[in-house]
Amino acid sequence: MTAKLLAEFLDSEALRAALEPIRSTGHTALEAFTPYPVEGLADQLRQERSRLRVVMLAGGLATAAFAFGLQWYSAVIDYPINSGGRPLNSWQVFLLVPFEVGIFAAALAGVIGFLRSCRLPRLHDALFEIPGFERATQDRYFLLAASETDTAGLRKILARAGAVTVTELHAP
Repeated sequence: MTAKLLAEFLDSEALRAALEPIRSTGHTALEAFTPYPVEGLADQLRQERSRLRVVMLAGGLATAAFAFGLQWYSAVIDYPINSGGRPLNSWQVFLLVPFEVGIFAAALAGVIGFLRSCRLPRLHDALFEIPGFERATQDRYFLLAASETDTAGLRKILARAGAVTVTELHAP
């Protein structure tokens, strides 16, 4: 079972200095909570790139293809109308609706994908129960780290790196 520890630091330099020993010992730094953006912290955390763009592209293309196919089916197969000898498969006319619907579907897929990746709407998190965590938006710096086996070792590493407090997170 993975144990998660939340370490509180007084400044951003101590938080950034704690990341290297955590990685070198095989533990995982999950997330950092700071009152303002710390330059280079995202690179140090080595967070993977978001797959949101792929979700948006797939949602937009799939919906545009469906809209184009629906228009083609209705004009060529289901209800063909010969208007002035024009061809039934007039694909140039069919492009406007799939474009508009594809853009809308991509935006909708982006919003839904964003909410899912952030696990929203979430009204409560186990971090909110930790005393002093509200100071992450004011003047404290927090680092959430995980260990598969050696929780005591991770706690020592965080304390050695300058953590004021180290709290074990009990989450489902």
